[in-house]
Amino acid sequence: MSRQAIIAKAILPEGEIIDVFQAAGLQQPDISILSDQFLAEVRGLKYKNVAAELLAKLLGDEIKVRSKRNLVQSREFSEMLKKTLNAYHNRGIATQEVIEELIKLAKQLKDADQRGVDLGLNDDEVAFYDALAQNNSALEVMGKDNLKVIATELVTRVRKSVTIDWTLRESARAKIKVLVKRILRKHGYPPDLQDEATKLVLQQAELLCAEWAA
Repeated sequence: MSRQAIIAKAILPEGEIIDVFQAAGLQQPDISILSDQFLAEVRGLKYKNVAAELLAKLLGDEIKVRSKRNLVQSREFSEMLKKTLNAYHNRGIATQEVIEELIKLAKQLKDADQRGVDLGLNDDEVAFYDALAQNNSALEVMGKDNLKVIATELVTRVRKSVTIDWTLRESARAKIKVLVKRILRKHGYPPDLQDEATKLVLQQAELLCAEWAA
């Protein structure tokens, strides 16, 4: 189902499918689900349970798309969504409250997109930057600028070393692992954090290897 089709529908607790925009008297604008206009329209929907289910579905879909490109970011947002929905389903928070929490999460996703622009990094570089900055200690020691330099070099060097079957060949994986470690050491990445950072960088590379090797 297309994103536009998903936006146009939500599932009630009883399983009945309705067109939420039609029910609310709204048009179906072809806009980003993260736009302020769209979120304002969802907040104003008459049926609050429908609004909550709609937001949950759309955010889940958005996070799933990001999981194919940014490992750390998708994990963090997936955990945040799961925590919010668990509280809602366990009646820890009211429907209107979960709507506000989901809207806040949507805006954080939008901010995450802008962060790459602010850092001056493309999507691939941001993904590696996030892997390097996952540990707050590393970010504090290295600083954003140094991590940006490392992320940029990792994308360039690892991308050149990736082959179509590298994830299946242990020798190819070992070669890239050595390359990553060498780059981290060269730039003074904290030694005690290098193993975990290398693991995340390799996992991140696996997400992008099909595109890179094409």
